[in-house]
Amino acid sequence: MTFNFRRFSTVLKREFTRYWNIKRQTLLTPLLNTYLYIGIFGAALGSRVGDLEGFSYIVFILPGLVMMALAMGAFENNSSSLFQMRFMRAIDDQLASPLSSLELLAAYTLGGLIRGSIVAGITLVTASFLIDLPLADPVLFFGGLLSVGLFFALLGVLAGVLADQFDQISLYTSFILQPLIFLGGVFYSVSLLPEVFQTISHFNPLFYMINLVRHGMLGASDVDPWLSLGLVLLGCVVMFLVNYRIFQTGYRLRS
Repeated sequence: MTFNFRRFSTVLKREFTRYWNIKRQTLLTPLLNTYLYIGIFGAALGSRVGDLEGFSYIVFILPGLVMMALAMGAFENNSSSLFQMRFMRAIDDQLASPLSSLELLAAYTLGGLIRGSIVAGITLVTASFLIDLPLADPVLFFGGLLSVGLFFALLGVLAGVLADQFDQISLYTSFILQPLIFLGGVFYSVSLLPEVFQTISHFNPLFYMINLVRHGMLGASDVDPWLSLGLVLLGCVVMFLVNYRIFQTGYRLRS
């Protein structure tokens, strides 16, 4: 398992340049979404819902919104990038180059993580100008975001490798990830649900991610945050090993 920083940074720079050239999509979209979410849920619904676990409604849902922005940004970047590289057969040149499997996987993964972090950062900074944000445990908050972003960056790599058509990536996002995120407790506390639905929610991996980030910001969650962090890190390890094996063997990458 070799690693050359110069080769790795070359691929990472290409990834960064690719999405930095579309600043409107990278920067303006999350900015607009943040205003919409805070305007709709904070002004329109927040006054009707009241407080949740001692916090105003918009403050309660903000950690989930930040996590959602990070997750979707990292996943969509890497899934579309890998698919395009396969579709144009440009991945063949990278696989035939002196780049090792670890360097190539790390560059794609970090590229998506950086984009997701930019999107999440814009969401967080924008929200800070509109509402007062608590930060109960900065280490757990930013560590949780980093681990969640890493997981979705690796998941995006896998989705880009497995997709046969570009429409499949949209299917993963619209019919799998977004429903799991919304049902994981972004807009409500799972403790408010009937017991049977609380039990079902514990089988949703996004439930643990949302509560991990929420505990870091608010100090409140529906599950032990350290259990959540352990499960997320375990998921990252599994996803890394699967992707590393794919890059080593060239499965669905080589023509």
